[in-house]
Amino acid sequence: MTVAWSLIFVGAGSLCWPSSTPRPRIARRRTRARRVRLPRMWHRWKWLLLAVVAGPVAGPGGAVAAGLLTLAFRQEWRDRRRSAAAVVSGERTATVMRTMVAELRAGAHPVSAAEAAADVVPELAGELRALASAARLDGELRSASLPELADVWALARKYGLPMAVVLDAARRDVEAGLSFARRLRAKMAGPRASAAVLTGLPAVCVLLGQSMGADPVHVLTATVPGQLLLVAGSALIWAGTSWCRALLGKAGFR
Repeated sequence: MTVAWSLIFVGAGSLCWPSSTPRPRIARRRTRARRVRLPRMWHRWKWLLLAVVAGPVAGPGGAVAAGLLTLAFRQEWRDRRRSAAAVVSGERTATVMRTMVAELRAGAHPVSAAEAAADVVPELAGELRALASAARLDGELRSASLPELADVWALARKYGLPMAVVLDAARRDVEAGLSFARRLRAKMAGPRASAAVLTGLPAVCVLLGQSMGADPVHVLTATVPGQLLLVAGSALIWAGTSWCRALLGKAGFR
């Protein structure tokens, strides 16, 4: 198991491997399609590199264990990225709404307010300008990145409500959700740290046994019961990390 855990950094590095830079276009379409598809396949299956490397070193059980550990790391990493992206998206949405409310109360038209917000939040400039164009042409208001703004705009336009008032109420709701998410992240820092310590504890125990001369690495990599235990332990680690994520999700942690 120590060998698999020592190789986990190889899998982590492969997850962060940068994509290849685009090559110059060539005349033959077949060659161009082949050069485009290979990086996509590598990006999809590169997390299995650790299992391929661990197979010859730690046996088939080590390969399965390395795959399970890499899967656990990959899922945890993606969950944290998704959580951080949700917080950033909420902050940008609140900034857009705050800017538009200020512009609307100053007497600006909603289209002009959306264009002003696009200058303040350039990451959402495309969505804001698309909404402004749809509103200018009296089209349907939809936005994947700003669904709250699109709903408020459509509601105000349909029923003749003052958009500044409705948008300010939606802004307060978004900011209240952000405040709750920040407080929850602070309260969940302890449980997340405890889960991380418990996840790495088996590797520490194996290293301790190896330093005492018990040679657990030989048992886990060179015997059939050890291979079975290696797979079972890695499966339990993956199940434990998944269960922790499920508990945090039920608590409202995003």
